[in-house]
Amino acid sequence: MSDTLSLVKSKGRALVGQRLFLPLFALFLVLIVNVIKTPAFFNISIQNGVLYGYIIDIVNRSSELVILAVGMTLVIATGGIDISVGAVSALSAAVCVRLLGSSYDSYATPMVLAILAALTIGMICGAFNGLLVSKLRIQAMVATLILFTAGRGVAQLISAREIGGKMVPGQIIYVRMESFKGIGGFLPRVIVPTPVFIAAAVVLIFYLVLTRTALGLYIKTVGINSRAGRLVGINSTFIMFLGYVLCGLTASMAGVISSSRIYSSDANNIGLNMELDAILAVALGGNSMAGGKFSLAGSVIGAITIQALTTSLYAMGVTADQLPVYKAIVVVLIVSIQSEELKRWISARGGKKA
Repeated sequence: MSDTLSLVKSKGRALVGQRLFLPLFALFLVLIVNVIKTPAFFNISIQNGVLYGYIIDIVNRSSELVILAVGMTLVIATGGIDISVGAVSALSAAVCVRLLGSSYDSYATPMVLAILAALTIGMICGAFNGLLVSKLRIQAMVATLILFTAGRGVAQLISAREIGGKMVPGQIIYVRMESFKGIGGFLPRVIVPTPVFIAAAVVLIFYLVLTRTALGLYIKTVGINSRAGRLVGINSTFIMFLGYVLCGLTASMAGVISSSRIYSSDANNIGLNMELDAILAVALGGNSMAGGKFSLAGSVIGAITIQALTTSLYAMGVTADQLPVYKAIVVVLIVSIQSEELKRWISARGGKKA
């Protein structure tokens, strides 16, 4: 009997020790609460030719955050952080929508070129952050604070339009290209939201690049010890720089999807506070915030958990003003569950009782 108990305990410890166990457990808890509170939470139906339900809404709405979390994971894995991704999303969205043309413009750039321009802007912003952090050795929080502050302001200037004979910045610019709706909505005769496919493609591409090439190993090495990486021939400066460029690229993707969802450019609200959710998604995914080892799957699960929590709170009648408070409480509990110090304390207490 004692041998059986010992075997069960060892298996349990091995399961809990798995990298994705706690992120999945946190997501499971959020979903279980929803089932108790809303019995029809897992119901999925087809309405107007598309999938409909709470689960579909969570997966759909988490698409932008999943994409952002992928880029944020790479930056954090190199030992940095990027708090400008929300502003970069807004800036990229403003560029894309302005080029597409609105009812106030007399031109219309082809959609492919407008999207490529938006993605390029995101990569330029990432390169700017990467240059400051990797080459000039400015602290990541301070370096990315520049675009966090200025990026949204530039987006508001791009979104300016003439009102009463003068240009007024920060206006909502509406797209007049109908096909643009498909990016953040549904493609013809497809029942699954388009952002889900885009997010899945981004995750798959990054996963293949990081696992089928040496890039993933280089990022881990730089995050653990960049000086040691340089000693073995790794260009740590370039790896850090590349991480920020890719983060800017994912931020611009999220911005394009967000603008397509609302069929406009809202420089004041697109990407607002998304940088905080992206960082939380990486943390909830069990990734080390000090850099080094990382898990894209964990970050994806963390992003879905945050969106599930947001959707759940709205379904329970929590208002937008109260949402951050409830979200903060739940996130603190989830992060505490994953804390190594808490695990050690519980193990020590258990050892004393034994």
